[in-house]
Amino acid sequence: MSRTVYVNGEFLPEDQAKVSVFDRGFLFADAVYEVTSVLDGKLIDFDGHERRLARSLGELDMAAPEGDLLAIHRELVARNEITEGLVYLQVTRGVADRDFAYPKDTPSTLVMFTQAKGLIDSPAAQTGIKVIAIDDLRWGRRDIKTVQLLYPSMGKMMAKAAGVDDAWMVEDGLVTEGTSNNAYIVKGGKIITRQLGNDILAGITRAAILKMAQEAQMVVEERAFSIAEAQAADEAFFTSASAFVMPVVEVDGATVGNGKPGPVTRRLREIYIDESRNVAI
Repeated sequence: MSRTVYVNGEFLPEDQAKVSVFDRGFLFADAVYEVTSVLDGKLIDFDGHERRLARSLGELDMAAPEGDLLAIHRELVARNEITEGLVYLQVTRGVADRDFAYPKDTPSTLVMFTQAKGLIDSPAAQTGIKVIAIDDLRWGRRDIKTVQLLYPSMGKMMAKAAGVDDAWMVEDGLVTEGTSNNAYIVKGGKIITRQLGNDILAGITRAAILKMAQEAQMVVEERAFSIAEAQAADEAFFTSASAFVMPVVEVDGATVGNGKPGPVTRRLREIYIDESRNVAI
């Protein structure tokens, strides 16, 4: 069955959905996006995603899309019968003749679609994943969630070519983040993750996990760490809307801890899933 997608006020079969060749998202990657998880047919961390979207739009002086985003999300989930999966939202600056300067008073383009995907019963969450280190060659405003995802895509292909699952990006000798996730290590029971700034995305799952960790009396330290520190850590993991809390058991060829998902990582994943289900909307 064809998915129903949303384009500029209309719910359409995916094969009938169209965006102009002059859309700035296509011509300039002049667009931002969000991904909201769905569990039990309900949205996880929606308020956080909506706030971050507003921030991204503001940082780029881009018009907010029209419509009730929560209602549209819910309608897409219902129409596509998504019990577990993801809702992708993308906003572009809209359609205008090609010019580097921003067009004036151009209505934004809003596109949304769903993906059915198993999130909880993830085989990788049981075994852990392996990552390599790559240079972080992205632009300097990674705090804005734009659709400029070519280098992260290249990073995932580098990981695939190396026979591992993903890559952690490194700048000035320190890990920034994963290709599509925030990175963490655990040492002596302390959870360590890079502080927020222009060099990483303020992950919505990251914020939820750190809050839950502190409520569970876990110690959190927000600072950058090196690949060597990660290799010598007791545990490592990453967080994202689509993976929740994902254990990392190998970093750049070195086994982390005993090579299995550690107790802190497993507990955080359990807490996040339980709490998210309780507050999903």
